[in-house]
Amino acid sequence: MTTSATSTPPLTKGQQDHYILEARGITKSFGGVRAVREVDFCVAPGEIVGLVGPNGSGKSTLLGCLSRDIPADRGTIEFNGEDIGGLRTMQVARRGMGRTFQNVRLFPELTVWENALLGRQWKGVGLGKLLRPPDAATRQRAGDLIDLMEIPHLTHLYAGNISGGQMRLVELVMAMMSSPTLVLLDEATSGVNPTLIESLKHYVKVLNDEENVAFIVVEHNIGFIFSIADRIVVLDDGQQLANGTPHEISENKEVIDAYLGA
Repeated sequence: MTTSATSTPPLTKGQQDHYILEARGITKSFGGVRAVREVDFCVAPGEIVGLVGPNGSGKSTLLGCLSRDIPADRGTIEFNGEDIGGLRTMQVARRGMGRTFQNVRLFPELTVWENALLGRQWKGVGLGKLLRPPDAATRQRAGDLIDLMEIPHLTHLYAGNISGGQMRLVELVMAMMSSPTLVLLDEATSGVNPTLIESLKHYVKVLNDEENVAFIVVEHNIGFIFSIADRIVVLDDGQQLANGTPHEISENKEVIDAYLGA
């Protein structure tokens, strides 16, 4: 039976006794329109959680609230046991939360290698250090991630000259440069061809398995979500409609009527 929209979901990925991220009562309005309404959202260590729903359901707004890109009007957010409600985005990132965006954010005039190294900023590296050559550990991390994504042939190309799908892989490299414990992926398959979508799914699973990185994945590609997520949260009109395993969600009549059957 699908977990109800208001209850706390069971912990997955083993028998952890805590959540890495725990948000309660998140509410956000824009000009009187309530984009997110009293949403509870939790992620266990190493868990992959899909976040789906119709256009305008509040997915990206909720993601922005969780990462502190958007200040919530009401609610609490704890990350690794710390209340992060009053922190800025960079401060949250330095505590281990990485993020990619619906619209890819790379520096097109810089090479793939240079973009990868800029991921250091999330570790709290100041502008002065960013302008100096990276240390051996940073170069090793960038090289390992580029090799993992199987894009070493792109290393010296300008980011503006590679495909949209390859940009998504570079963005994931940047997000992983600070060795985060949680990464938020917003529409990662948008504009990506089917072959690279399969590659992206593989790389996310490898990072999840080998580095125990938890992921929140916002997607319109339902096939991608159902193939990768341990648990799926469905939003509709800014509220949580359902919360359960992919099998439970696929059999939930409310979800089918509001979303899957549309």
